[in-house]
Amino acid sequence: MAFGRNAGIVDTGSEVPLFPGAPLLGSLQDLKSDSLGTYLRAQQQRGDVVRVTAGPPGMRAELYCVFSPEGAQQVLASEAANFRKDNSFYQEVRDSIGNGLLTSQDEDYLRQRRLVQPLFTRRRVDGYAGAVAAETASVVAAWEEALDGVVDVSDEMAHLALRAVTRILFGTDVEATADVVARCFPVITEYVLRRGYSPANIPRHWPTPGNRRAAAAMDELYGVCDRIIGRRRRQAGASGPAADGTGSSDGTDGTGDDLLTLLAAARSADDGEFDADELRDQVLIFLLAGHETTATSLCFALHLLARHPEQQDRAREEITTVLGDRPPQAGDLDRLPYLSRVVKEAMRLYPAAPVIGRKAVAATRIGGRTIPAGADVIVAPWVTHRHPDYWPDPDRFDPDRFTPEAEAGRPRYAWFPFGGGPRACIGQHFAMLESVIALAMILRTCSFEALDAEVPVSAGITLRTEGPARCRVRRLDR
Repeated sequence: MAFGRNAGIVDTGSEVPLFPGAPLLGSLQDLKSDSLGTYLRAQQQRGDVVRVTAGPPGMRAELYCVFSPEGAQQVLASEAANFRKDNSFYQEVRDSIGNGLLTSQDEDYLRQRRLVQPLFTRRRVDGYAGAVAAETASVVAAWEEALDGVVDVSDEMAHLALRAVTRILFGTDVEATADVVARCFPVITEYVLRRGYSPANIPRHWPTPGNRRAAAAMDELYGVCDRIIGRRRRQAGASGPAADGTGSSDGTDGTGDDLLTLLAAARSADDGEFDADELRDQVLIFLLAGHETTATSLCFALHLLARHPEQQDRAREEITTVLGDRPPQAGDLDRLPYLSRVVKEAMRLYPAAPVIGRKAVAATRIGGRTIPAGADVIVAPWVTHRHPDYWPDPDRFDPDRFTPEAEAGRPRYAWFPFGGGPRACIGQHFAMLESVIALAMILRTCSFEALDAEVPVSAGITLRTEGPARCRVRRLDR
């Protein structure tokens, strides 16, 4: 997570304990090398509201970290109006992939949310189960030649999640877009992160090698989206497809029922409709959030099950009992409670959004401490999901932490992989549906043995693997 530039803030929050760093640079090097571990140590050593500094005197940034569930609820929900997406990191994301639901604010955000919300009802999202199942079947079939071999589930689940979200967004245009997204997004996200971490940046229009590589990637990605959007807007017509969940079973039949066509047709008397640039912004955000986050959850669910054969066998027994040989459907989500708990526990240990940043508008008391107006603030699912007051033996993989009885005994924001409050992720039901359907199909066919005991990760725009997650895959005799 990047720091903003806080020059000029009057530190009325001196009572917030400081996490000690180096005399000259504060915690800058620790944050660059291992930000997630630094935040964990800050909570362990200084408590649930902590100041972290980084940079030399005169350019030093200050970050207020809030780690308790109650504090996260204040920042994201009960006092969300006091905490805005005004920091430098979100500005870099806006400048690179547009002002969509992830980055927009105020009336722009409210208008976008009202237009998009009808497309993410449970009924509508359940209609995409067939697309997820079809793409999962393709991945499993591709493993046939490598069964009893080794696959990197990080790479494989990234491929699956990208194919699924691209198919749902673009329908029959999967092949035209998936390769472009896979090639261009890494260049753009690295550029965003590099600028977001820097205390000062050169203008984007200067012809440096980094600026030129990023501009070329954005031009290519924008170009393919704009071409497909133009075609969809011409096809949508005045009546457009229904946004209430009626239509094809998977939203990919090429008859105008893919998500992009529905976005192009979305309109209301009060909010109008999306113009071409707004459509592209939404598409880019959905591509980013819709494949990187689910890929992370699927990767670590498989890797954790591969390290814990007893839990893997228990999940598989539930799958075979419920499904038999038939393909999974949306209605099976509630019939696979243990597999759903596996996904939730993977999201606890490896939240796709490990750190969430905000800018304080007004001074706010959290946990008996004062966050000053103008301060950069983070809440960190990575830390809160490991808080020992709410998660005994927090590093242990235990899906039964998510039985209904166990969940009822914890604060609402002890687990918040989808954020919360008015900015909660609009796609959380889709993420759960996709993860459970994909895992059900994979585990029914294959068994997994982990070859890498640990998978190093870092905080990018989303959680990123920094090494392989290799598993030996064997086909099950049915």
